[in-house]
Amino acid sequence: MFKAILIEKDEAGYRAGLREIDEAQLPEGDVTVDVAYSTLNYKDGLAITGKGPVVRKFPMVPGIDIAGTVRESRHQDYKVGDRVVLNGWGVGETYWGGLAQVARLKGDWLVPLPGALTPRQAMAIGTAGYTAMLCVIALERHGVTPDKGEVVVTGAAGGVGSTAIALLSRLGYTVVAVSGRPEEADYLRGLGAAEILDRATFSEPGKPLARERWAGAVDVAGSYTLANVCAAMKYRGVVTACGLAQGMDLPASVAPFILRGVSLIGIDSVMCPRPERIEAWNRLVRDLEPAKLDAITDEIGLTDVVATAERLMAGRVRGRVVVDANR
Repeated sequence: MFKAILIEKDEAGYRAGLREIDEAQLPEGDVTVDVAYSTLNYKDGLAITGKGPVVRKFPMVPGIDIAGTVRESRHQDYKVGDRVVLNGWGVGETYWGGLAQVARLKGDWLVPLPGALTPRQAMAIGTAGYTAMLCVIALERHGVTPDKGEVVVTGAAGGVGSTAIALLSRLGYTVVAVSGRPEEADYLRGLGAAEILDRATFSEPGKPLARERWAGAVDVAGSYTLANVCAAMKYRGVVTACGLAQGMDLPASVAPFILRGVSLIGIDSVMCPRPERIEAWNRLVRDLEPAKLDAITDEIGLTDVVATAERLMAGRVRGRVVVDANR
């Protein structure tokens, strides 16, 4: 038996809670992992609270991140005792995830845990930090260097935004944070934000083209926020889009793209190819300061997950939430 968060949906309704589960119920997979830590992400919050159609089959163990140690393996790349990390691949949506003490997975989804990281540090980074790193790499590959100008980060107090600010500032960029939480100003400056702007100025309909300001952008919001960011990009600026916290729509015009040569780059962390995952994790080891990682991280146990998910969806959680699977 092992403990896990289990989401159920039946005639009694939609519910999530901490349960004792028989290991015989684990899904098919060629690697069994003793989970040390997982995380609580926005997608996990949607799944646990039922506020978004994230879960595709029931019952479901949520948790899109996993760090732990291989207990059993029939996969050629992994042996008992190997430390591994997993992000995405539909885990926690269509396949049982990491908010549990044990997970059975496909070995092709795993990445070796970089030796410089502990499992807790890996989950402090998690999908949010790994996604932020993919955004930074995309900006670099498309020619956005620190001398080109300011980089704007929306959803700045969240997991992706917090990590993006820490990474970009460490790499020498001037970062402007967009947040709807003025009480987090000192926190954002501590991560390296040079300026903080009110989310309200971005979240309403704007002009097709605004005054040129941003050389690059990391957007987690979508909808009007993403449209307004695109409208204010400098000539040949680059926007990386990785989230939909405001909405899935994009009420924008083609003006920034055909008049200023702006590039809009989609960032997918779920199905990202393995070589790019490994590159991102190796860059995180190099470019993310441990002190800043500690500053953006809170730790909870499995017993606290459901209540914390409610707080997350209410916008009352900042940075990263690491989940100790054994408490």
